Amino acid sequence: MYIKVRVTAGVKEERIVQTNADHFKIFVREKAERNIANRRVLELIAVHYKIPVGKVRIVSGHHSPSKILNIDIEKTG
Repeated sequence: MYIKVRVTAGVKEERIVQTNADHFKIFVREKAERNIANRRVLELIAVHYKIPVGKVRIVSGHHSPSKILNIDIEKTG
């Protein structure tokens, strides 16, 4: 599953806002340097979907506030 994310780094209060089924606005405390904010974004999305962090990866937008993430959600049944 692919989702679109808009990241704001360096804020005081972390939060994740789902604007619709596959769009999110994410606010992280970490600065946008040395991939620190990107790692935190992956952690927050993993917590949101209740999956391991290893199941979430950035497909596009590594150096941009707008990102496309791939989430590997296995469907059972």
